[in-house]
Parts: sequence; C-alpha cells; structure tokens
Amino acid sequence: MDNKIIIFDTTLRDGEQAAGTALNTSEKLELARQLDNLRVDVIEAGFPAASPGDFEAVCAIASQTENASVCALARAIGRDIDTAWQAIKHAKNPRIHTFISSSDIHIKYQLQKTREDVLKIVEEMVARAASYTKNVEFSPMDSTRSDWEYVYRMLEIAVKCGATTLNIPDTLGYAIPSEYGCFIKSIRQNVPGADKVNISVHCHNDLGMATANALAAVENGANQVECTINGIGERAGNSSLEEVVMALKTRKDYFNKETNIDTTQLYRTSRMVCKLMGFNLAPNKPVVGNNAFRHQSGIHQDGIIKERSTYEIMNPADIGANNTALVLGKLSGRHAFKERLLEMGYENIGEEELLRAFAAFKELADKKKDVTDKDIESLLGAEPKTVAAAYTLEFVQVTCGDKGVPTATVGLITPQGQTIRAAAMGTGPVDAVCKCIDSMLKTPSTLTEFSVNSVTEGIDALGEVLIKVEKDGKTYIGRGSDTDIIVSSAKAYLTALNRLID
Repeated sequence: MDNKIIIFDTTLRDGEQAAGTALNTSEKLELARQLDNLRVDVIEAGFPAASPGDFEAVCAIASQTENASVCALARAIGRDIDTAWQAIKHAKNPRIHTFISSSDIHIKYQLQKTREDVLKIVEEMVARAASYTKNVEFSPMDSTRSDWEYVYRMLEIAVKCGATTLNIPDTLGYAIPSEYGCFIKSIRQNVPGADKVNISVHCHNDLGMATANALAAVENGANQVECTINGIGERAGNSSLEEVVMALKTRKDYFNKETNIDTTQLYRTSRMVCKLMGFNLAPNKPVVGNNAFRHQSGIHQDGIIKERSTYEIMNPADIGANNTALVLGKLSGRHAFKERLLEMGYENIGEEELLRAFAAFKELADKKKDVTDKDIESLLGAEPKTVAAAYTLEFVQVTCGDKGVPTATVGLITPQGQTIRAAAMGTGPVDAVCKCIDSMLKTPSTLTEFSVNSVTEGIDALGEVLIKVEKDGKTYIGRGSDTDIIVSSAKAYLTALNRLID
C-alpha cells in the first residue's frame, strides 16, 4: 500500500556499536526473535565480515527468523559482500546492504580516492551484491555532508546496477529536519529510477534530531525508516523505533502512514534491550521511559482522573505497558502469579522459568508489602536465560560497619551440584563478596562498571545492580536484583562471570 512505512531495525548492528555493550550469539538470537514478534519488516542482523562471532550470529538469525527480511551489512568490498551473502543465504528474504562514503572529506581522508574512483566501486559492488539477491540496499555514507549532485550520480548508478533500496544516511547527525526533508524530496525528483525503488533514511542523534529528521523524510517521500530500539547506537544513537512508530500512529491524521509494528510489544522489547545490552533508560525517555505515563502535577492528576486524554496522547496499553501497582502478596498462589504475567504480555514463559520466578516472587513477597509490575519484570530478568548458569548462588553473609574490616562468606553450587564456600576481607562488603567469588571461580577479570538502581519505590525497594567485567578485550554484563543490595551485587557479579565462562 502507498501509505506503508517499512521499519528497518538495526539494533543488532548499529545498536551493538554503542560503546560499552556486547551481545553473544544466543542473546542476539533471543532479541531477533522478539524483533520478529514486534513485526519489524527488516532485521539488520550484523556485519558478518567484522568477526567470526558476528558471522555466526547472522547465520543463526537468518536461518531461524520466521517473518522479517534478514539483512547483512557489507562495505563496498568484494569479500565483504561475498561473506554477507554466505551468512544470510538461508534466510526467507535475504538482503545485502552495502555502503561507501560520498562526502569529499571521507573520500579524501578516509578512502584516499577520487570521486570517479568511488563511482566505479559503486557500479562494481552493487552489481556484485545483485548477482546474489534481488534485495539489495545501497547507502552513500555521510550523504548529508556531501555534494547533492554527486549523491544523485552515485544513486543513479546504484539503481542501474540492481539496488532496490536507496538509503540516505545522516551518519554524523548533522542534518536539520527541513533541510533533510528537502534532500529526500530532491532525490525522488533528480535520480532516474528513484520512483521505482524504496527510499530509506538512517538518522543519528548527535544534535538530538534523529527522530525529527526521520519524520521529515517520511513527509517528503521516504518509505523506509532505519531505527533502533531505545534509540541505541553509535555515539548519541539513532532514530528511536518506538518514537517513530508511535509518532506515525498517534499522528496518523497528519502523516497518513501506517506500519506493520505490533505496538503492544514495544515496552517488552525496550526492556529486553536494556537488560541484554546493559543500558538503563532515562526516566523521561519518550514512549517507554518510566515517567512516560506518570503524572505528578496536581492539575494533570485532576485532568487524568476526569478524562485520560486531557494529559495523555497515548494509552500505556498501546505499547504494552501497565503502570498499575500489582496487588499480589505472600498468600498469592502460582495461578494468580501466572495470570498476572499473561496480563503483562509474558505469554511464552516456560514451566521451569515460571517456577523459578514464582519462587523468587514468594521470597520477595515475604520481604516487602507490595509487589509491583516492575518488581516482577526484574525477577524475570534476574537470571537471563541466555546465560548457562555454571555456578549458582547458595548464600551470602557479610559483616561490615565503620569499625573493623568488612568480611564476607559466600556459598556457591557448582555445575555438578557440589557446594563450595569461601571467606574474604575487602575494602567494603561488595568488594569482600567479589573476592570470595573470585577465589572460588579462579577466573581473572577486571571489573569496569558497577551501578545500583532502585527498581521500585519505598524503603523496601528492590535494588538492581549492573556489573561489567572485561577479559581479553571483551565485556561481560551481569545484572542482579534483591531487596538486599549486597545479595544483588553477588548475583550480578556471578552472572557476569558465568557469561565469561560460558
């Protein structure tokens, strides 16, 4: 249909380029399945030529994705394109996305070539990609700092050689919405064959205008938007998928455009990306932030009580969010717990995971008065199912205070079911706990980040700890949650080391 906007998700490719994050193959596959549930049209699964691990992940995603087209990124280099095809050839609708710079500053200093040299490369490499598949995307990198006339020539060659999607990247987040919209409109008008292909946009957020630029492009003829969950990505990130999609849905009266996205999966997908990639959302993050549907002003509260639409332009249910406190306690049974999970959108919880989450819930309900939806989300994410838990925590005991030396005793259960214990002293209780775990696992690593976040409100709040450790240049992320922050720290540190061992 003419008003359809194709949603191209690049969370697994550009999103993973965000400094400080790393995903293993099983985590990428888990996220790809959720993106497919979200009904994105295209999943850019990775950059297969970048590393053997990325190649393996793209292959797995290509072979197991049921609905979305699976795309692999490749530089305009023969071996990159060949490798990309090998990684995605078993996908139901494989796409090769190849790119080369179009700005003079890139051509001179990075490529060290002439404009004509680059045009010849475009001709050869787009044709090479088209020899493998009819689904070829071409991007002139840094196009918004390029000579428009030169970009037109490059795109014309790409269309003639088989490109079916022309992507116009604002690689440095340099564009202004009105300017970018004019650029997209001019491409439709000045590139022969542009009326027969998809025009895509890929916007970065360096000046905070990525979503605005993407929407300006849609107004001026773009019919594909490249974006990421939570706007995660290189430097300041990318156009946020949830912002673009909900803007088109909320203001359909203005844009008259539609997407295939199941918006009720947005909240869940957002939280999954946070957990797997180790980034917390700002509370005021549009659409999916914790404060997106919370009202503190008395005037606003009065309006919401009388009529929700007075101060909300979106319904939380539209994105799969539910901010109502969960009335569950220590006397609640497993059936009630499972029903609440279904209401929250967790329809595919396995029996083993349900039993683990229910046991954790009962333990938490003994410690605090009210258990909220956020508590339960944290319980479900406390032990990511993508980590093979080589060691599990049996107990933690610490002695600390402003007098004396902090001391910890920790018990672990080995993969063979044996219990091992250790005691250690540290500069603080968390340091002592980590030293205990280190002495038992004997896995040297460097702890690079430690952060604590209150998942819920109140003195009995569930505390969540994020820990990142490094070894041999790779980062491993662990999260743990408990009402006792020392126990949360032990869980997070053990999870990170289990990932390292795995």
